[in-house]
Amino acid sequence: MRLAAAAVSAPAGVRVATAQAYPSRPITMIVPYAAGGPTDTVGRTMAQHMRSTLGQPIVLENIAGAAGSIGLGRVARAAADGYTIEVGNWSAHVVNGAIYDLTYDLRTDFAPIILCARAPQVVIARKTLPADDLRSLIAWVRANSGKYTIGTAGVGSPTHIAALFFLKLTGTEAQLAPYRGAAPAMQDLVAGQIDIIVSDPTTMVPQLRAATIKAYAVAAARRIAAAPEIPTADEAGLAGLSIATWNALFAPKDTPPEIIARLNAAAVTALADPAVQRLLADLGQEIPPRDEQTPEALGALLNADIERWWPIIKAANIRPG
Repeated sequence: MRLAAAAVSAPAGVRVATAQAYPSRPITMIVPYAAGGPTDTVGRTMAQHMRSTLGQPIVLENIAGAAGSIGLGRVARAAADGYTIEVGNWSAHVVNGAIYDLTYDLRTDFAPIILCARAPQVVIARKTLPADDLRSLIAWVRANSGKYTIGTAGVGSPTHIAALFFLKLTGTEAQLAPYRGAAPAMQDLVAGQIDIIVSDPTTMVPQLRAATIKAYAVAAARRIAAAPEIPTADEAGLAGLSIATWNALFAPKDTPPEIIARLNAAAVTALADPAVQRLLADLGQEIPPRDEQTPEALGALLNADIERWWPIIKAANIRPG
């Protein structure tokens, strides 16, 4: 009986020992997009700081394709041992579930680690558009309903979802102009080829500083540190326009809680570093308050966003591009 009890208890002991020794080798961080974008930059920033706390390298692996769903599939199938984690975002973990037929469950197949940063979307327009504030912009789009253009970074992108939400709240129609990414859409906005984009701060702020575009409102409850002169939508006259993307760390489901806690602690330390804070602020990313940097808070945010956005996205009948 003693031998049987030892055999039964051994796996639990091994798990505890493994968690205590973690990490004993390099960690792979999956980025479900190509290098150079906001999610990739956030991931590299976090990995660089976390490796010093954890005492092991964190190697980024970019696995792009199908709006991030291929990279997430790799994470969902990975061993739940803490050596494969992912820097994911709102698009991959929320929007994709309403557009794609996924082989994994966004609610249950990933273990939340930490919310790293949020990026509220901003309503911007070509410099030559006659409206100078949000109320006059709304009057202009209503007068030009069905004729004005809104650029997006592609089907199902945050700019696409934000554009649909803007149209719903203003009660207007527009010609949607999909691009292969935020950068080419911004180029055409600067050139005056399209009228409006509901953009992420990372893409918007440099053009705003160069005075090549107009900015009207932040789709959030608070102004953004990267451009505090832009009022919120509530302040500017379009109540309810609230949409923020986010970047966060996840692991495969069933990753031991002790390992999740170790990863979370390293990430919390990274987000408290002034250098990390400055870099993320320069990207237009806002670090959440400390009480929102827990795995539980990220899980609650994920579920709340799925409940809010899936009906809106499905009602728009968006299909993969």
